[in-house]
Amino acid sequence: MTTQRQRILEFIKKHQIGVIATTDGVKPEAAVVEYGETDDLELIIDAFISSRKCKNIFQNPKVAFVIGWDDNITIQYDGEATELKGVELAKYKVVYFKKNPQAKKWEHREGITYFKIVPKWIRYSDLNKSPWEVFEISL
Repeated sequence: MTTQRQRILEFIKKHQIGVIATTDGVKPEAAVVEYGETDDLELIIDAFISSRKCKNIFQNPKVAFVIGWDDNITIQYDGEATELKGVELAKYKVVYFKKNPQAKKWEHREGITYFKIVPKWIRYSDLNKSPWEVFEISL
């Protein structure tokens, strides 16, 4: 039997992009980004240090993420982002580039950085079912 956590992970693995929402404490910002994922439901993204999302994460690491919208199924995801450095950066780049090999062209570009987002709460919604299938997990 598939657990809720497994269903979420399978859905996340099927997609390439999502929308990340950040804030500087006053103004919200949302951006479409590529991501990689771990079996622990962590998300890995890259960003230019000059981007609004990056500046916002440095001020406030709490982020929201949405994956999917096709076929009336979606994941809403709240988490906390940390900038990756050193050994941890090398480990998570492998995960990120496995899913996004085209992103390797930016790897050594000045001003690029990488973040790991650790989930705190996830909602899965499938609106194709009657009644709708909606469940949440807190981590």
